[in-house]
Amino acid sequence: MTGIPGRKKVLLVVLGLLLVAFVVGGGEVHRVAAISGKTYENLKVMADVLAIVQRSYVEDVEPRKLIYGAIKGMLEGLDPHSAFMPPDVYQEMQVETKGEFGGLGIEITVRDGVLTVVSPIEDTPAFRAGIQSGDQIVRIEGVSTKGLSLVDAVKRMRGPRGTKVTISIMRPGFAEPRDFTLTRAVIEVKSVKVKPLEDGYGYLRLTQFQERTAADMGRALRELQNGAKGGLKGLVLDLRNNPGGLLDQAVKVADEFLDSGLIVYTEGRLENQKQKFWAHPSDTPRRFQMVVLVNAGSASASEIVAGALQDHGRAVVLGTQTFGKGSVQTIIPLSDGSGLRLTTAKYFTPKGRSIQAEGIVPDIVVEGAAPGDEEGEAQRPQARIIRERDLERQRRGEPVRPEERQPEEARQVRLQHLGDPKADVQLQRALDLLKSWDIFQRGKKAS
Repeated sequence: MTGIPGRKKVLLVVLGLLLVAFVVGGGEVHRVAAISGKTYENLKVMADVLAIVQRSYVEDVEPRKLIYGAIKGMLEGLDPHSAFMPPDVYQEMQVETKGEFGGLGIEITVRDGVLTVVSPIEDTPAFRAGIQSGDQIVRIEGVSTKGLSLVDAVKRMRGPRGTKVTISIMRPGFAEPRDFTLTRAVIEVKSVKVKPLEDGYGYLRLTQFQERTAADMGRALRELQNGAKGGLKGLVLDLRNNPGGLLDQAVKVADEFLDSGLIVYTEGRLENQKQKFWAHPSDTPRRFQMVVLVNAGSASASEIVAGALQDHGRAVVLGTQTFGKGSVQTIIPLSDGSGLRLTTAKYFTPKGRSIQAEGIVPDIVVEGAAPGDEEGEAQRPQARIIRERDLERQRRGEPVRPEERQPEEARQVRLQHLGDPKADVQLQRALDLLKSWDIFQRGKKAS
């Protein structure tokens, strides 16, 4: 070879590192196709750059840092949800799915290279500080987030319990970014919240889908049913601002309300990514009527549950269109303790509707304006509502049509009003719908 001294050696090192990274992971072997000639030629370019940086950069750079940077860029160029996780970040991710972790309590994504809040998690520092869905986090501790990856952002915002971090928020109505100083806490997310509404009607809110969600929900349902005189006649299942979580928990939650049929299926390039999940007959059938509440903060596992209950006619879906996060991320551990979060498939509802970038459209659209607001409060501009289609079009370089740039005009339900029948318009409508159904059924029997 000519041109770059040592290029052949560097190329072999790059190939070896990539193959080890992508083939061996946590004791499991992932088969990969043979490297094509075209891919090999492109890897030569990568080897050239690596050799030039190692030889000519102003300072000596650790090879591992260069390789990690290359893998990170590779994953970030695919879609907003695929990412490379260094060992420390991968370990944090494993802790998070168990429902207890240190941080601020916000679900974030990246739009136009800027961190954007999908939804705050209830009863967390971010929730209490008034962080809203759609807020842009433009700085963390004074450092711009432009171009910052999700993994790096999470790492910067997490820290020891009791320490403080300042994030700069931009939203419509702010003349300039506003600083919010939050105290980090161990986030112990209670994913199930339940309470009776009126006699015979219950309210069940799922804030996330964690390891214990389905089991906790089962206990909560039994409490509601045992506490209702004459049994439970109607249930409001609130999935608003629920960013999702574990697929198996979403399937188990939907299965609680269905006796048979398909819940969700996935389609991917590999055979093991083509899966179907079915409902099973229950020992304690749920015969009560249901309304499911959703909004733009309902994503992923929330959309699976809402879509399944809607397609089977088991529940009426009420609220506003959901986020539209219908892609499957597979976590692949690597040999050095790092990991990949890779998009490998897409979700489809029982009737074959794709959730990705489309979301779930409610049967009854009810905007989230909360009654009793002062006029000035009601007219205050809100953060632009971000959905998956905005992220997808940005990634593909497609323009967003002008009419799609408009924010939702009605205010979102204030987070502190969620579940309050006196202040939560969407919940009011859901309860009225359930009561109307009961009146209609009694009228049919009387006739």
